[in-house]
Amino acid sequence: MRNPRPVIRLSRSASAVGLLVASLAAHAQQANNPPADTNKAQLDAVVVTGIRQSLESSLNLKRNARGLVDGIVAEDIGKFPDTNLAESMQRIAGVSIDRSLGEGSKVTVRGVGPDFNLVLLNGRQMPASSLGSTFASNSRSFDFANLASEGVAALEVYKTSRADSPTGGIGATINIKTARPLDNKQRVASVGVKMVSDDSNKRLPDSLNGSQMTPEVSGIYSDVSADGRFGIALIGSVQKRNGGYNQAAVDAGWRTFKGDEQNWGTIPLPGQAGADKITNRPKPTDLYVVPQEMRYSLNSFERTRTNGQLVLQFRPVQDVTTTLDHTYSENKIHSKRSELSAWFNFGPSSSSWTNGPIAAPLTYTETYDPKAPADVAMAGSIFGTKNKNQSTGLNVAWKASNALTLELDAHHSTATSGADSPFGSNSTLGVSMYNRASATADFSQKFPVLSIGLAGDPAASPSLLQVTGSSFRNSYMRNQIDQAQFKGKYVLNESSGLDFGVGMSKVKNRTAFANVQQDDWGGHNKPSDYPDNLFQAGQLQNYFAHSMGSNGGNLFNNFYLWDFEAVRAAAIKADGSDKWFVPSSNFTDDRRTQEKSTSAYVQYGKDWVWGVPMSANIGLRYERTKVDSQALVPIVTGINWVSANEFALVRGASDFTALSGSYKYLLPSIDWEAELSDKVKVRASYGETIGRPGWGAIQGGVTLSDFRVNGGSGSQGNPGLKPLLSKNFDLSAEYYYAKSSYAALGLFRKNISNFIGSSTLQSTPAGLTSPIGGALYNEAVSKNCPTKDAMCIRGYILNTYNGTKGVIRTGFDGNGNPLGTIAGQTGDPVAAFTITAPTNQRSDSIKGMELNLQHAFGKTGFGVAANYTWVKSGLKYDNLNLTEQNALLGMSNSSNLVGFYEDDKYSARVAYNWRDEFLSSTSADVFGSAGPAYTEAYGQWDLSLGYKFSKKLSVNFEALNLNDGIQRVHGRAKEETLYFTQTGRRYMLSARYAF
Repeated sequence: MRNPRPVIRLSRSASAVGLLVASLAAHAQQANNPPADTNKAQLDAVVVTGIRQSLESSLNLKRNARGLVDGIVAEDIGKFPDTNLAESMQRIAGVSIDRSLGEGSKVTVRGVGPDFNLVLLNGRQMPASSLGSTFASNSRSFDFANLASEGVAALEVYKTSRADSPTGGIGATINIKTARPLDNKQRVASVGVKMVSDDSNKRLPDSLNGSQMTPEVSGIYSDVSADGRFGIALIGSVQKRNGGYNQAAVDAGWRTFKGDEQNWGTIPLPGQAGADKITNRPKPTDLYVVPQEMRYSLNSFERTRTNGQLVLQFRPVQDVTTTLDHTYSENKIHSKRSELSAWFNFGPSSSSWTNGPIAAPLTYTETYDPKAPADVAMAGSIFGTKNKNQSTGLNVAWKASNALTLELDAHHSTATSGADSPFGSNSTLGVSMYNRASATADFSQKFPVLSIGLAGDPAASPSLLQVTGSSFRNSYMRNQIDQAQFKGKYVLNESSGLDFGVGMSKVKNRTAFANVQQDDWGGHNKPSDYPDNLFQAGQLQNYFAHSMGSNGGNLFNNFYLWDFEAVRAAAIKADGSDKWFVPSSNFTDDRRTQEKSTSAYVQYGKDWVWGVPMSANIGLRYERTKVDSQALVPIVTGINWVSANEFALVRGASDFTALSGSYKYLLPSIDWEAELSDKVKVRASYGETIGRPGWGAIQGGVTLSDFRVNGGSGSQGNPGLKPLLSKNFDLSAEYYYAKSSYAALGLFRKNISNFIGSSTLQSTPAGLTSPIGGALYNEAVSKNCPTKDAMCIRGYILNTYNGTKGVIRTGFDGNGNPLGTIAGQTGDPVAAFTITAPTNQRSDSIKGMELNLQHAFGKTGFGVAANYTWVKSGLKYDNLNLTEQNALLGMSNSSNLVGFYEDDKYSARVAYNWRDEFLSSTSADVFGSAGPAYTEAYGQWDLSLGYKFSKKLSVNFEALNLNDGIQRVHGRAKEETLYFTQTGRRYMLSARYAF
């Protein structure tokens, strides 16, 4: 029998690799020694001790798999090639990563984003949870930053579908392999220590930065009883890291207008007042963009990551193996932020512009009435979050006969994300001084520069600072999976075999959000309520010296840093109450969804010779899913105008609404391969896969989320959505021309239907009116307030009608401007909301090519590995289109280059990863409205050096982001900066001792 069960063969091989990577004392050349089990249906066990052998094992995994599979194998006990699993996977052709806090976080495979790649842990579907800063999370994507790499033995990336795999990954199915002690027949124990130094700390103020050096500790212990019947493996790690990033941003987004449009935020039309102050005015047929604000933030974080796994195995008889395991991970992130920002009020302005058809400002300047200057905002924030993952599983494998093997696997797994701070998951205090006479944003270079002109005497003094608005947010998500799988394999004869199985899963997801928001953005209490000693002067240019261009000297430099807790305490003292300054656990957004799925599959494998050896696997999977969704919908009872640019939705009682849906699919798959020679292999595959909609897309109920001058926005879900259906075609040719060396070319195409887009409808909820354009508004305009001068109009209404007609004046800011709320009244214009709802819309395709080269230079110890991925799709964003679009997020070309050297003592590896520009959002215009965000091309150099003192003791030095790269995001035009982020280099020195 040649290879009747290749899929099981592959997974057992990777398990053998993972099972503690065998013995530290073994030499690299022992890697091909056969295991005790001579079952021809599995690969030889692999002993991995070093860079070259890790690459050799990955090569074998690829070569011997049925279908297209790439993988990464640990270099040694507790030593994965990179400190982060996502950063390791980016070395695989077709895999790109998103970074968060300077680390790899989520993965895109072959142009398909993180929400549509399925992650398994030892073959089991893993739950995923994440938090939205200012909203309930909708994501299904798995965050690899939660897992330490020390406990991982191998990663398998399945790029073609398999009938026996759970559904949900149309880009790829990623299987994380961990230790199984009975696959290793001896005791293995090691301990590792590491010190981490992050240069981003040096670019932060003393009040924000943490310890420059932080520790990491990990350990592995595995043992088997003398009779080989009982095994135990225990893996644990604790990692602490302090770091940060500094960012220039137009975080609230840009307003996009047609060249001849006249609206809130537009520049004067020809012939209007102020038109003479416009240089190279956009043409009537052009689009142009105007920034809503400009801000700088200094961000520090402390991350504490704890991982552990316990595995117990018992083999009561030779043919039965039981495995009980529990995996735990916890990732705590505590962050602090200091900001400087200026909001544009769209009053008198001057500007200069790039050429169309999408014109962006090179400079944009606003000036303000000396009697009513604008604010210079210096907000502060504290974030505290905790992500916790737990999985408990039981597996029973029984070799019933030489022909029949049965396996039962069940697990209960949860992923929970929530607040880890007394101030909630995300809390912000606004602090401002009201003396801004002018503001200029310069977007002519990659780093945007904000210049501010101040009025008054003194122009800048802590005595002018006071708390304004505030938000104390509490975000929560919990994802639970209960899954049972029964699998079998039956050997029909020497050249064919049959796989079969059934499965059941129940996935429960809850996402929730609460916000305690105080909207006195014009000033809360008085400046005298906040002692001067609360604020410490700083110079902003010190923290962006690495980033600024030649115009950086114009950056507004003097600002104030302050302690969040101390200023909060002062605000509470001034109020006499903490009601606005504590988070709420009474969630106003609460979405609860359950998916029940049943599945069955059969797969037939056949080997034959037809001129050359060939083999094929043909499978069919049936999947049925029922969706039940509930959503707590907040009822909006009114609209208040709370400051020049801010409106508050008055929310009343909330209640749950329920909706349901279902779908079922038959998903075929076929893998064919031929060995044209002992060095050349060709493959062809076809398979169908599905990707389930995001949690927000299948929620019930209608949620009104925001209101502005031009109207409001809201959303509703659709549990009846169909999943994305992808029909996948793959061709590849592989040439294994020498030991540890190969070249490969892969072509792929994905025909994807049921893409989820947004349809909009206009809604006028009963009883909701807007004060904009109402009787009081029009009266203020008739009293000589310009229609765009919100400060003048509000001042008139608050001073004239205080205490009547829904008008409440709460005080005055430091410049004498009245503060308060103006409520929409009966007879005012009916408030219009644009409601977006997800629908299955168009179909399109993704096509691409993958090139791989791995070459070892004989016995010199030198080697190189390189790959390039090209991907293309019709699902592009049309920058000239202002409506909602079904563009594909995350699709980009990418490449990797790795050079290495290794001998008995020394090892070295230098790696470069590059990802081309890609679309990262379709809701990047002002306040989340339709507009693109493009993450620009980014490349990073990493270095690793190692030395073995003995077979037991080794040390390693790593340097990440050697080129100190900058990450930049822009909108429709390159000059339309959204985010400009600098992090820093990171260095690690580690030692590992094996007992």
